[in-house]
Amino acid sequence: MDITIQKVTEENREEAIKLSGKDSQRDLVPSVAESLSKISEKPDGENVTYLPFAIYEGDTMVGFIMHAYEEETTNMYWINGFIIDQQFQGKGYGKAALTKMIHWIRDNFDHCSEIRLSVSKENESAYELYKNFGFVETGETVGKEDVLFLSVQTASD
Repeated sequence: MDITIQKVTEENREEAIKLSGKDSQRDLVPSVAESLSKISEKPDGENVTYLPFAIYEGDTMVGFIMHAYEEETTNMYWINGFIIDQQFQGKGYGKAALTKMIHWIRDNFDHCSEIRLSVSKENESAYELYKNFGFVETGETVGKEDVLFLSVQTASD
């Protein structure tokens, strides 16, 4: 499996917007369009930068993942909007893409000490994936989702 992450651009934006999870996940994960709207709407504040990525195997787009961060911090590095298209789920793409994103964040932000994300416990497959990576509950919530964090020093390679 040769997974790459590539920034979402005008050229691949429409293809990314067409990605969707399973019916049972639609209320648990924002659509790609909703995630992309954060770039202009800045719902988390003006200091937050959003970087959207398409997930590819070869030339085939299989998913979407977004990184949001506040540069002047050490712990405000988030993964959000993570979705593997329904036809590609259960094949290891989520694990491979999460590995790529964690490495990308670690390689591009030397002062990042932890990576955070939020997930609904109802999204069992995603919750299990994150826990298996070493993400730990913070005790905080965002809406109905639990906030988890991964210490960058202990991030699995």
